[in-house]
Amino acid sequence: MKLRIILIVLFILLVSGCSEPLPLDKLDYQGDWQHANVRLVITRDGKFSYRKVIGGTTTTIDAPIKSFIGDNIEVGVGWFTTVFEVSEPPQQVDGLWLMTVDGYRLTKNQGQVDLNKPSPH
Repeated sequence: MKLRIILIVLFILLVSGCSEPLPLDKLDYQGDWQHANVRLVITRDGKFSYRKVIGGTTTTIDAPIKSFIGDNIEVGVGWFTTVFEVSEPPQQVDGLWLMTVDGYRLTKNQGQVDLNKPSPH
């Protein structure tokens, strides 16, 4: 039992301490991005928080950004990684910041980024 608790604590420390700041050419990715079914928060220090709600299914990923592969974002720790496809990188259109991730067109919230703020759904 003690070993399991120690492993859990080590894993949490590993996950929380692995992020690196966003590269200078990717600073536009930073922000609180939303769609009716998706919320994505990317912080300047490289934290990635994703929540998607479709019907009764919720997908949540909270992990550090490992790297950018072109415009795509690889997140995770060690071998536990996933890549989010960015088909349209952040761009400003008519005063709004837009980005398309995994087929969802997201709009950047212009307010403060708060990882604890509940998702719109």
